[in-house]
Amino acid sequence: MRPILLIAAFIAAFASPALGQQPTFRDSLLAHLTGRWVLQGTIAGSPTTHDVTAEWVLAHQYLQLHEVSRERDAKGQPQYEATVFIGSDQPSGDYACLWLDSTGGGGLKAQAIAHAQRSGDEIPFLFASPDGSTFHTTFAYDRSTDSWQWRMDAEQKGESQPFARVKLVRK
Repeated sequence: MRPILLIAAFIAAFASPALGQQPTFRDSLLAHLTGRWVLQGTIAGSPTTHDVTAEWVLAHQYLQLHEVSRERDAKGQPQYEATVFIGSDQPSGDYACLWLDSTGGGGLKAQAIAHAQRSGDEIPFLFASPDGSTFHTTFAYDRSTDSWQWRMDAEQKGESQPFARVKLVRK
């Protein structure tokens, strides 16, 4: 029985730190994004309104955004829906973002993942595709109005094209 206890003690002593949970992700800027929001603006040249809920998930390691358009398709389903996770890239301290949506184009491919360094009250995510094109998504917090602007631009061959200009206001 003693060898089993010795092995168990060894595993507990040395495996726990490796398997242990990372420190809780605290971020003063992202803290302002938690809550319920109404997103309004223009996406792909069309006016739109979406509902957005942002909350800390998975032991406060990620901020999860759930975005659902109020516009419906022919089947009565939302025209657009996304689940977005924002966390910290531990080694670099940069932000990491995984953007999954109902367009079906990105899935879990590399272009669904972006990184960013905070710049004041902005987080400029850069999503890169294997074909060399990039997609810029900047979250910008306005402290005076407690609102957010999201600017999204597609870039191909060095040319940037506006894709979305939206504002989030609290519900």
